[in-house]
Amino acid sequence: MTISVGDTVTGRAVVVDVEKMKTMAALLEDPNPIHWDTRAVAALGLGDAPVNQGPLNMGYIQTMLAEWAGGRDRIHEFRARFLGNVFGGQTVRAGAVVTGVRDEPDGRLLECDVWLDVDGADRAMSGTAVVIMDN
Repeated sequence: MTISVGDTVTGRAVVVDVEKMKTMAALLEDPNPIHWDTRAVAALGLGDAPVNQGPLNMGYIQTMLAEWAGGRDRIHEFRARFLGNVFGGQTVRAGAVVTGVRDEPDGRLLECDVWLDVDGADRAMSGTAVVIMDN
């Protein structure tokens, strides 16, 4: 596969599942009620849907990168910045644009700008990643 600077990749649309958010809150032992209690969300003036956890939002981007590059072990570096909330029931889509290509002994390193967009709302995350592709 030929990959060049400027190439863009987008993941599939994902609807944020409230039940998975509750499971993640339990697994993370996350005491913040905004992830499962809509009354807590409303009290903060954030609406009536629970707020998705940051690790799940990062996971949407990392899953898109892994599917594109051929596995999670292909993600060499990952940095992300949270720009806004993602709420239960919203649809998100991760994307990346290649900003640099370097051939190394272990493979081709692709530097990328990455993001997570919420349909009908603002960008929720942005960052950078380096993935390894076979030469």
